Amino acid sequence: MEMTVQLTIDCSDPRTMVAFWAEALGYVPEPAPDGYATWGAYWEATGVPAEELPAGAGDTAESIVDPAGRGPRVWFQQVPEPKAAKNRWHFDLKAGGGRDVPLDVRARRVRAAVDRLVEAGATVVKIKDEPRTGLYAAAMQDPEGNEFDVV
Repeated sequence: MEMTVQLTIDCSDPRTMVAFWAEALGYVPEPAPDGYATWGAYWEATGVPAEELPAGAGDTAESIVDPAGRGPRVWFQQVPEPKAAKNRWHFDLKAGGGRDVPLDVRARRVRAAVDRLVEAGATVVKIKDEPRTGLYAAAMQDPEGNEFDVV
């Protein structure tokens, strides 16, 4: 039996998270299923009562997919409570190219990715510049405060 993986992220604003993480991961908003103009039309056709959907849900994607079909689907599930503590897991966005790439090249690549992600709505928490150990990375937060690293 084949198994696939979906990553579900609780959030306050799926639209903001879809836009940010699509940019961060190189994903695209998931199109509505074939035969449906919008996700709202799909949910209505499957019998989901309107009162069970968050306000404004269904008109835009609440999930993103890897256009190459390799990575997992990521669904942003709207929840009423705000983020309350540090993540128990996080994304590492490997923009630098790995330890086989010279440190100065990796650092330049990480800085470029950080600049792009800040423009998309992220916040830099800390730059980790440790030439002795060969590390250049950035600890960051997405628009809702979820931690992630760019290495």
